[in-house]
Amino acid sequence: MRDRRVLAVAGAIGVSVTMAVSASVHAQQTTLGKPAALVGIHKIRHIIVIMQENRSFDSYFGTYPGADGIPAGVCLHDPRGGCRKPYADHHDHNFNQPHGAGGFYADVNGGKMNGFVAESETLCKPGTPCRTGVMGHHVGSDIPSYWAYAQNYVLNDHMFESSHSWSTPAHLYEVSGWSAKCSVPHDPVSCTSVDYPAKRSASHPTPYAWTDLTWLLHRNHVSWSYYLDHGAYTPAHHAGVPLIWNVLPGFTDVHADGQLGSIRPLSIFMAQAKAGTLLRVSWISPDRRDSEHGPALVSTGQAYVTRIINAVMRSPNWKSSAIFLAWDDWGGFYDHVVPPHVDSLGYGIRVPALVISPYAKLGYIDHQRLSFDAYLKFIEDDFLGGARLNPATDGRRDSRPDVRERASVLGNLVHDFNFTQTPRPPLILPPCPSNTTLVPLPKTGCTDSTPLHASTWGDS
Repeated sequence: MRDRRVLAVAGAIGVSVTMAVSASVHAQQTTLGKPAALVGIHKIRHIIVIMQENRSFDSYFGTYPGADGIPAGVCLHDPRGGCRKPYADHHDHNFNQPHGAGGFYADVNGGKMNGFVAESETLCKPGTPCRTGVMGHHVGSDIPSYWAYAQNYVLNDHMFESSHSWSTPAHLYEVSGWSAKCSVPHDPVSCTSVDYPAKRSASHPTPYAWTDLTWLLHRNHVSWSYYLDHGAYTPAHHAGVPLIWNVLPGFTDVHADGQLGSIRPLSIFMAQAKAGTLLRVSWISPDRRDSEHGPALVSTGQAYVTRIINAVMRSPNWKSSAIFLAWDDWGGFYDHVVPPHVDSLGYGIRVPALVISPYAKLGYIDHQRLSFDAYLKFIEDDFLGGARLNPATDGRRDSRPDVRERASVLGNLVHDFNFTQTPRPPLILPPCPSNTTLVPLPKTGCTDSTPLHASTWGDS
């Protein structure tokens, strides 16, 4: 369904000079009845969504100047005695915390946002020291590249995970606006909302029967790819993206459209960036070492992301690109903002998010309420004329309870851009900055040698 806002331009013979000037300005800000931002959006011809893993907003930007960060005086109850305050944690390695639906409800605790310590300690063994790091947060000198992007582009300080659960539903929302379980294989109408959707597996390769955005992109001849860092994980190839983060092959419509070939190694994206042949829509998913998901190193993830962004900035396509960088869920780390309620599955806890583009506003902090649905909405407004993943209009019925892109609480990312400004030059950053305060000091190249056991990644 197409959503249009028609803005009337005031001005007629006999009105005051003030009204005439106002009408003239208003007329310059609109074209064919569309807000100026929605006209300018078409300057963006390449959208890149980079999704990292398991960080809350407060854990990365809780002390960022001007952002809605960690309040003064916070001290959360510790069942083992006393309370725990937020503190600067410079460790490159962080622990994994509970972050499924149960963890969400325990952490939020009816809106008190004070259950993080108690929930994290459910992983501790009786009679042993318990150091979870859940109240620890990184500072700008730990993650200088991420803070530099915030200072030079846009920081979204009210971006919420679309689902109040773990990684797979978050990645499903990233590409489809829903997380569901389908009782009848390949029947979209049999799907119902769930926090714990089926995992894609060799015995059940296509558990996701509802419609994802590639259905509309393919039908409208909009090029897209889902890029996998070091390819796909297999029992014989561990340096790839796990199945739980590589969800698109599990959608029946991707198979029906013959689009499995659009799920590609990240090396192809890097080559396309260099050649200036980026597609219209690119989703990028990390492998485990590059993901920032505990116990993987923060420095390695930041270096991986910086290399991708540098490749886009060096590309002939930079002047028509928008990069959306976010983290898929809060990872169990403390955050103080109560998530808004949109429906039975969301929103989840706040995550870091950045908008990077030559048209992005300079050093802007966007306080709008957002979720990953805003990425779908931006793609739809840019390339699909405002069409939505709506079973009433998208030509493929499913039983989703709402059209998330049209939620009244959802902001619009067009407000993060100034499409009238001269495109700003790229900001090329060192992938492995020498001035980091992470401990221990990252190895040359910020490579990760932390042992990553398969058991760590069951619910991620």
